[in-house]
Amino acid sequence: MFDPAQPVDPRDPDPWLALTLDRSLPLDREAKAALARDQTSRSRQFLLPIVRPLARTMIVVAQLVHIVSPRWPHAPRLLHRSIAFGMRHFLTPDANRLILRHFHLGGQILRFISDNATPGFHPDLEPMRPSCIEDVRDNLFLKHDLNIYNFLIALNREMDRRGATLRPVARLDFSAIADEIELDPLPAGWLNVIDLQTAIEIYTPAYALLLTDRDFWRASNSLQLDETIGLYAARLTGEDRHLAMINNRHPLVPFSTLRAGFRLMLHGLSTEILHGFLRELKARQAVRL
Repeated sequence: MFDPAQPVDPRDPDPWLALTLDRSLPLDREAKAALARDQTSRSRQFLLPIVRPLARTMIVVAQLVHIVSPRWPHAPRLLHRSIAFGMRHFLTPDANRLILRHFHLGGQILRFISDNATPGFHPDLEPMRPSCIEDVRDNLFLKHDLNIYNFLIALNREMDRRGATLRPVARLDFSAIADEIELDPLPAGWLNVIDLQTAIEIYTPAYALLLTDRDFWRASNSLQLDETIGLYAARLTGEDRHLAMINNRHPLVPFSTLRAGFRLMLHGLSTEILHGFLRELKARQAVRL
């Protein structure tokens, strides 16, 4: 198990120890340590190389099925119950923590943008505050994807109505950005050994098969909206350092869905970085007041 306090051999330094101790990225320390532990697990080392090519093959199979039948299968409840079952019985506590945490961060970032871009108006979105794995069963992943598109549509229509544009705000409203995310205790049984990246590769073909072709396409391409949300935050804060750390770009030119699993990992990292960046700005503004 990776330990940030482990002794260092100068002739063989641990790359993950260096990355964990590094402070160049504005990442929450506990989340970063959880990600490092997950990335150094035996599951990621030995299982992921086997799972990834099989998973991408199954995505192709699922898309061939949807060429013939674009709207069938369509079983979002079965998909989310299966995901929740896997999370509860097979994923590491760190993987589960990062998954549940992601929904909170995404919801907070969207609320921050609307608080400052259109004060008094907030798009009507599904709540994203899961405290336990069972909350995933309520189509949480699908609602997360829908939220981002519904947010962009409602926010920009309201800005058009007001004749408003995104511009730096002198005193930003950071009330949506929380420093702590509270979750219920997570399972840590002897079977809870699957790391986050391997789990995502397994879930992605299930997502492709059990949702309609339109739902999967929309979910996959929502990842490229990392750039859009990052630009919104940059224009409101007047700061753009975080944009260099966004890897899912160019939403008008969709990427192949075959790499959706890896891009989802990048999406999670981008969300953590943007949220950490906003927390830094929040603390900086509090000192000035």
